[in-house]
Amino acid sequence: MKSKLEYIWLDGYKPTQMMRSKTLVVEGFSGKVEDAPLWSFDGSSTMQASGNSSDCVLKPVFVCHDPQRKNGYLVMAEVMNADGTPHASNGRATIDDDDDDFWFGFEQEYVLWDLDHHTPLGFPAPGYYPPPQGPFYCSVGAEFNIGRNIVEEHLDACIEAGLNIEGINAEVMKGQWEYQIFAKGAKASGDQVWVARYLAERVGEKYGVRINIHPKPVKGDWNGSGMHANFSNGAMREQGGEKLFTSICEEFGKYIEEHIDVYGTDNEERLTGLHETQSIDKFSYGVSDRGASIRIPISTIEAGWKG
Repeated sequence: MKSKLEYIWLDGYKPTQMMRSKTLVVEGFSGKVEDAPLWSFDGSSTMQASGNSSDCVLKPVFVCHDPQRKNGYLVMAEVMNADGTPHASNGRATIDDDDDDFWFGFEQEYVLWDLDHHTPLGFPAPGYYPPPQGPFYCSVGAEFNIGRNIVEEHLDACIEAGLNIEGINAEVMKGQWEYQIFAKGAKASGDQVWVARYLAERVGEKYGVRINIHPKPVKGDWNGSGMHANFSNGAMREQGGEKLFTSICEEFGKYIEEHIDVYGTDNEERLTGLHETQSIDKFSYGVSDRGASIRIPISTIEAGWKG
C-alpha cells in the first residue's frame, strides 16, 4: 500500500523561521520514524543554501498519523547539511540534554487572522475595534466567541494524529485562542508543538484564515499572544518544598537575557508589564501572579509545594 509522508521542517528565514512541507509517496511504510527515509530539498529557496550548492537534507525525528489524508503520515524533520552535520538553522540539534524527567506543558496562544481585512477574525475592518477586552476569555455565544468551528476542527485533528493536546480555550482578545500540548523531554515537546502548529495552519487554509502567533498582533490596550511553558522535574513533583521551588526560580533569574534572546522577535511589544506580563527587562516570580515572569500555580501550593 502506498503512503503519503508529509515532511515538515523550519526554514532559514530570520528573525522568524517559517514552516515548510512537501509530500513523499512511499510503498509499505511502517509508520515508525526510523523507517522514514532521509530526503533532500532545495535549500536555496528557503534561505538555507546557495544556488550553486543547494541540497539540504531532511532527517525525520517524529512521525504521527495525518488526520486529513488517507494513508497519510506527518513527518517532523530536522534540517541537515549535505555532509550530515546539523544545519545552522537547526535549533533542535542544539538540545544536548533531552531528559524524560523534564516535563513540559506548552500553552500556545494565537489569533485567527482575517486575510481579507488583515485583522483578527471578528474585527470587521482595519481601524475598527470591538468592545474592550473582557467578555472574550472562555466566551460563549456568537457575539464574543469567534472561530469556534476552526478551533474545534484543529482539536479533533490533533487528537486523531495522536498528539498530547490537553485542552483549548478562547483567549482575552476577540478572535484569540489557545491550546495546550504536553510531552516529556524538550525535543519531544517541541516536535509535538510544531506538528500542532502545522495542523492549525492546514485547518486555517480550509477557511482562508492565517494562524497568527505574533507577540502583539493588535497594538493598543489588547493582550498579546505568548506561549507559557509549564515545567517540572522529578524533584519538583516528588520532593517538593518551598525552598526547592524558590531556589529554582532564583536560578532562572540569573539567565533572563539569554532566555529572552532566543524567545523570538518583537516580544518587547508584548512584555511591557501590562496585560498580564512582566516587563522584558525585569524578572519576578510569585504564587498565582500572572504578571510575573514565573507563576507558581496555587494547585502546587495546595499539593504541599509539589508539582
